[in-house]
Amino acid sequence: MNAADSANAQAGRAAQDAAAADRPIISASGLTKVYAAAGGWFSRARSEARAVDGVSFAIRRGESFGLVGESGCGKTTTGKMLLRLVAPTAGAVAFDDGDGAPVDVAALRGGALKAFRRRAQMIFQDPYESMNPRRTIFDTVAEPLAVQKIGGRAERVERVERMLETVGLTPAAAYLFRYPHELSGGQRQRAAIARALVVEPSFVVADEPTSMLDASIRAGVTRLMRELGERMGLSYLYITHDLAAARYACDRIAVMYLGGIVEEGETERLLRAPSHPYTRALLSAVPVPDPRARRPPVQIRDAPAAPTSASTAAAADPPPRCRFYDRCPIADEHCENSPPPPLRETSGGHWAACYKVGVVSC
Repeated sequence: MNAADSANAQAGRAAQDAAAADRPIISASGLTKVYAAAGGWFSRARSEARAVDGVSFAIRRGESFGLVGESGCGKTTTGKMLLRLVAPTAGAVAFDDGDGAPVDVAALRGGALKAFRRRAQMIFQDPYESMNPRRTIFDTVAEPLAVQKIGGRAERVERVERMLETVGLTPAAAYLFRYPHELSGGQRQRAAIARALVVEPSFVVADEPTSMLDASIRAGVTRLMRELGERMGLSYLYITHDLAAARYACDRIAVMYLGGIVEEGETERLLRAPSHPYTRALLSAVPVPDPRARRPPVQIRDAPAAPTSASTAAAADPPPRCRFYDRCPIADEHCENSPPPPLRETSGGHWAACYKVGVVSC
């Protein structure tokens, strides 16, 4: 190969690498999860509860993408469907970590699924519930290495010690043979983070990783995760109901309500100028650290519906209109009689699912 051919080959590889870098590491398209909801004691009638309803988004490489919303809106179910811990009723998940062509997660079997498990990990909300109380911290953190058949005993010990040191459990030797009940909540969560990262994944779903911790240590764990993301080139789906945590940890945010995304955009822009009435209500409910501050009451109507409740057919199978209609302070007749609004771009990179919000002109 002459110099010109070599230069052309290098340019081609560079173009391929650039194209791969522009592709999202994971994308969801129309993700839906429907659960069967049984009728009452004396009724055979069954209805459906739509925990997640047509959710679509993409996460870029090295990005922390926040999924924000109140409890029961479908955030955790969405995260588990991305990792195929829960099978979607409809929709697709495509994973592309740059090592090859994008893969359809739902179609993975055998060795391909095992390889995906190494590249995509999850940090669960409650570290105590997600750890076997009869296994030491070493056994817990080393388990993914054993499952993936990575290294021998000596190498696994070295990897575990190095990862424990990385997450702030120092000296590592003091923690290797402790049990979960012998650690504080913050230490357990750091061990859970070590377990997820010890196989060097490229994508991590973090399901409210600080919600079970004392307020005094939440910031430290959140900062640790952000630093590890930058150092290891991780992409996160960061699930939380805490807007303050999302503001610090996430590059972009999607706001969920009753199983669907109602707003999405760059974090600072979305929090400074929210478009959707539900997002504005969430922000107006955030406490202000000034006892003298006075703010207008939250502009929202009625009580929230329960999307996963089987107590009423209306809650389990809501009418085909905007999911926020019953609580929206600005809803009108058009909102009541129209199908659920799609996500539309209201400004550059900012999307909202609301008929009352303007869109970008073509």
